[in-house]
Amino acid sequence: MQEGARPDDPAARGRFAATTVPAGVWRADALVGGPMRTVPSNHAPLDAELPGGGWPLGALIELLPAGGEAPVWPLLLPALAAYQQVRGTMLALVNPPHEPFVPALAAGGIRPADVLWLTGATPAAGLWLTEQALGCADVAAVLAWLPRARTADLRRLQLAAARRGDGLLFVLRPAQAAAFASPAPLRLQLDVAADGAGGVLGLRLRLLKRRGPALAEALSLPAQLPGLRALLSAGAPVAPQVVSKGGDDVVVRLALAA
Repeated sequence: MQEGARPDDPAARGRFAATTVPAGVWRADALVGGPMRTVPSNHAPLDAELPGGGWPLGALIELLPAGGEAPVWPLLLPALAAYQQVRGTMLALVNPPHEPFVPALAAGGIRPADVLWLTGATPAAGLWLTEQALGCADVAAVLAWLPRARTADLRRLQLAAARRGDGLLFVLRPAQAAAFASPAPLRLQLDVAADGAGGVLGLRLRLLKRRGPALAEALSLPAQLPGLRALLSAGAPVAPQVVSKGGDDVVVRLALAA
């Protein structure tokens, strides 16, 4: 900065940024640029705020649902279905809190036979299953519910995701985890916008961390995807098929019952 220039002078800051930042160096007050491998979320307001215009590949994406019950499928299904169709590979669910409702996943574009439902009895088992799924070339994306994951565990997953390079990794933790630091390059907090009668109007997203400036305003997205409303009240049977079982860990492949 020029001698005598005040540090709070916007013009001085602009001259400093233009003349002293080498090419290829990312400024923290701008979204990271350059080549990034991403998968569009297919939510235009969100893609406009995500570095690279979508969910990053080869990185840990941390989702923090408020109360543990904010719906994540309306947020994630469009990207998961599109990426699975391109890759022709599987979606792994590690320790989901509820049995996956396969007709809804199918209506969202996910092939039921290519969904792996992995359960581990302990936090260490859930972490191990997540790493194993992420390291499998036949798995395009991993969703892992790891409420008791420690910072060191998250760092392991971030490194594993970076080694893999072309996989989507979403880790879901309690909203209270937002108070603590995380190695995840992208962190989002999810909440629901409710009407006066307790109905859900939409999703509210807060970008707690991204490779770019802080985003003060929350984003609003639909709470349900088109075409899924009727299925959410349907009772289509689900036929889980146990693929393998070892100790307290179970791998189940989901399929629609005939």
